Amino acid sequence: MSEFAKLNLIPSLQSVIVQAGYQSPTPIQSQAIPHLLEGHDLLGIAQTGTGKTAAFVLPILNRLCSDPRRLRPGEASVLILTPTRELAAQIGTCIEIFGKPLLLKHAVVFGGVGQYLQTRIMSKGVHILVATPGRLLDLINQGHIRLSNLRIFVLDEADRMLDMGFIHDVRRVIALLPVNRQTMLFSATMPMEVEHLTKEILNEPVRIEVTPQSTTVEKVVQKVLFVTRENKRALLKKLLEADEIRRALVFTRTKHGADRVTEHLERNAIPATAIHGDKSQNARERSLDLFRRGEVRILVATDLAARGIDVADVSHVINFDMPNEPESYVHRIGRTARAGRGGHAISFCDATESPSLRDIEKIIRQKIPVDREHEFHCELTANTLLDRVPVPQKQNVSRPSANPPGKPRRHGAGTRPPEAQARVQRQRNNKRPSVGVR
Repeated sequence: MSEFAKLNLIPSLQSVIVQAGYQSPTPIQSQAIPHLLEGHDLLGIAQTGTGKTAAFVLPILNRLCSDPRRLRPGEASVLILTPTRELAAQIGTCIEIFGKPLLLKHAVVFGGVGQYLQTRIMSKGVHILVATPGRLLDLINQGHIRLSNLRIFVLDEADRMLDMGFIHDVRRVIALLPVNRQTMLFSATMPMEVEHLTKEILNEPVRIEVTPQSTTVEKVVQKVLFVTRENKRALLKKLLEADEIRRALVFTRTKHGADRVTEHLERNAIPATAIHGDKSQNARERSLDLFRRGEVRILVATDLAARGIDVADVSHVINFDMPNEPESYVHRIGRTARAGRGGHAISFCDATESPSLRDIEKIIRQKIPVDREHEFHCELTANTLLDRVPVPQKQNVSRPSANPPGKPRRHGAGTRPPEAQARVQRQRNNKRPSVGVR
């Protein structure tokens, strides 16, 4: 008997869960689902890979089956707003698994592809709409989507919405929602802006935090390699020639950097593909599919494009560039050690990235072990970058005053004699505009 039976989901949904092969709910599912079934608003703090998608999809399906309503053209009963195309597709897959046997219709709407099929689906109405902010607002402005009768609103990956600059679009969407609705907000971290947003859109929410904020996956073996920027590509090539790296996700800071790293690997007979925001949706899906099937074992990605990637057997995460935000490090290394497996996280750090490394170690509350055995190790960088000993503060040394009390002031360096000061003042007066002139 499935442990999901204890969550009071309707029998038809229980059957779908068993058929899909799910046995035990994750911590966020077991904590969130009972509150959501009771109709409470919810604030969920959980990282990717904790099962949070099913934590809100299952109670949504339960409510739609328990209280069915007729579909109307252009309308949806549920809106799930998410920052990236990949994450929207992932949520759509979850709804497909659990919702199709229940005869519930859903649509996934995002940019980068033609809108014809999306508007065609919405013309008959859907039970659940999964969307990214930009395309959603486009279709609303064109009259293809209406949100006036929405019953449930889910804002997923709220912190990433803010990072990507979607906060204004999110607020525009929220302004179109009915007041009487159930709202769920999920975020991996809780920056101040997200805190403010929760107070604006949630009504007496239940707060669930399944893991301490910004902690790393315990099964990930981490290490940092000190290297000059010029040697990073050579170091990456050397590492990827090792057999133990079966499937690796390589993170760069920029889209251009992702392309350059991919080209370098392919020139050296290491099959790789890149995924980032400048690529079309079809190209991104093709790259991700090649990586999932194992046709290429190296996927080079930027942080935003990788949000929502769920590949179970990534053996290594390699930070070619250290992330600007320490929270992103947690998201990156969480791409390995999934589904109960172990994993490795390797970070390249040059002399310009010391502040990033220090911030990461502060937020994860541990020192990342240093690997000095690789052939490109830069000891000078390691010593100047991170002895990881606090830099002593300069002491204020009191000096005797150059003008003791009673002694006339001397006109030394940095001071002007009285006649020079008077001349400067006359020049300033001559440049001042007369009264009334603007």
